Amino acid sequence: MEISIIIPLFDEAESLPELVAWIERIMREHAYTYEVILVDDGSRDHSWKVIEELAQRYLPVHAIRFRRNYGKSAALFCGFKKAAGEVVITLDADMQDSPDEIPELYRMIKEENYDLVSGWKKKRYDSRLTKNIPSKIYNATTRMMTGIRLHDMNCGLKAYRNDVVKSIEVYGEMHRYIPVLAYKAGFYRIGEKTVEHRARKYGVSKFGWTRFINGFLDLLSILFVSRFGKKPMHLFGSLGTLMFIIGFLAAAGLGIQKLYFIRQGIKMSLVTSSPYFYLSLAAMILGTQLFLAGFLGEMISRNSTERNIYQIKEEI
Repeated sequence: MEISIIIPLFDEAESLPELVAWIERIMREHAYTYEVILVDDGSRDHSWKVIEELAQRYLPVHAIRFRRNYGKSAALFCGFKKAAGEVVITLDADMQDSPDEIPELYRMIKEENYDLVSGWKKKRYDSRLTKNIPSKIYNATTRMMTGIRLHDMNCGLKAYRNDVVKSIEVYGEMHRYIPVLAYKAGFYRIGEKTVEHRARKYGVSKFGWTRFINGFLDLLSILFVSRFGKKPMHLFGSLGTLMFIIGFLAAAGLGIQKLYFIRQGIKMSLVTSSPYFYLSLAAMILGTQLFLAGFLGEMISRNSTERNIYQIKEEI
């Protein structure tokens, strides 16, 4: 199979028939072998009923229904597990991503040997205040912190080699940083393509202002986990050792000073009356705690079994 198309959705009953028909037309025109994987992320409207009808009308439609709303990352994770195509393409169900972009994305993966190609909505039809400006700030921050030069990290329209989606774990709200996850997993050929952004035709946006706060925290999580997730002792142990040494040297300095003053017959107040004594003591205690945190983290990481469990209600 050449292409797997994954569409995560939440309350998108109105747009699904038109979107799937559009995809089917593009696939037929280019004679691709393909599958469409619709992941219903706990929709509360009649999206699943529409999906059941589409599955009967279009043969290569595979559908997954979650028991409740888990989020876009969970939907993509389960879609990635099911994908069998050589090239995996994701797009949103709100009709703002154009399926006409699929052939060129497929070509870039197959002929230009990219591991991942991310769409860039250069001209957007979203609100400038609530979407465009925050998106530019978010993408600039991500580029600066990760070194990955993409203009639109969170674009839902992306293409991947199949081994990329099988090698990364998308959880929480990490779908915003799939290129970062892929890069950290060793897939360095990441490209970008300017894609058409269409005005929303049906429904309303499902994302609020909290996505910007959560997005920044998720970025910190990725950078930390990718570097220290399997070796927490390298971070906590190093910081703990450094703090303990600083505290110990400071306390030793106070002790040496006290002994020197006694030998010279100079009157000096008690060491415990100096605020530096308590600062050095606090540094040693914090250093010890950080070291123990790293030690415990190391033991947990070596004995844990990572897994994601999402309750799937039914499949077609």
